[in-house]
Amino acid sequence: MNRFTILVALSFGVSLLASTASAEYVWEKEDGKHLDLRYKTRLIARYMFEPIDESSKERREETYKPFCHIYKWWSKDHFVTKGAGGKFPHHRGIFYGFSRISYTDNEGKDHSKVDTWHCRMAHQVHREFTEMETDEESGTFTSKIDWIGDDGNAFATELRTMRFSVLNSDVVVDFNSTLTPLVPRLKLDGDPQHAGFQFRASNEVSELGTKSTYYLRPVSGKGKPGSSINWSAKTDTEATRDLAWKGMCFTVEKKQYTVAYLDSPSNPKPARYSERDYGRFGSYFSAEVSKEKPLEVHYRLVIREGEMEPDEIAALSDAFTKE
Repeated sequence: MNRFTILVALSFGVSLLASTASAEYVWEKEDGKHLDLRYKTRLIARYMFEPIDESSKERREETYKPFCHIYKWWSKDHFVTKGAGGKFPHHRGIFYGFSRISYTDNEGKDHSKVDTWHCRMAHQVHREFTEMETDEESGTFTSKIDWIGDDGNAFATELRTMRFSVLNSDVVVDFNSTLTPLVPRLKLDGDPQHAGFQFRASNEVSELGTKSTYYLRPVSGKGKPGSSINWSAKTDTEATRDLAWKGMCFTVEKKQYTVAYLDSPSNPKPARYSERDYGRFGSYFSAEVSKEKPLEVHYRLVIREGEMEPDEIAALSDAFTKE
């Protein structure tokens, strides 16, 4: 017996899915396009998984990688995260990729500068959901994603698991990824601005809110609005490398939101961090990956309508690392 109960199947292809354990969290799926999570009467997140459509440049840009939106609090159709288009169109909500990938394929041919960040030729394709469930505390899915090289062939497969829960009114997102090569040799690389696990706020921030965006950091605390600190080879310090956490506060439609970015100590190190006043931040690492030892990463985001203090994020980080 299927573990999910189909509650409604609307004529335009949307189905509502909930586990038999709880209806507090409910999945709402539009086949071939996106998956929404609802908590009681509130929409929480939307996972965009439409397969790549190369019928036009515009359609390809819209569909060349899966990513996740976070809804504005109590909104039915607006997000605090960015989709396609806007400033740096390859930035998409909660996303993951690398701009300088190299590998040797099964025919012995070397490939270099393969880019699943900008996705000019290489791209990521959702194939199927291997898990989709809810319980009393959360909603979880696992998406199987092929990473496609410039030659059109898959060189790795990712199992991306995202778990969403609501704590008070905060949205908690756990991101777990296992990337397994389909080729004999694979190296993931890039730089802090163009690789890794990243969050990008709504494009409105780049248009109207750069002067009000500020960062919260373990070393220096709360930063000045409009200022950013970024890793470079010349300034490889504890302020930009191997941070347990970082926070970003930004403004959308005159409301402030804060994202706490929590990095598991088990993730590859060194990890270099990047900040942008237009609302993109995250960390990057390089890694050699094999079939025998897939790449596993685990991050947590805590997203709040309102501001956070550095000590609050530090406490969230401590709890995360002790789990």
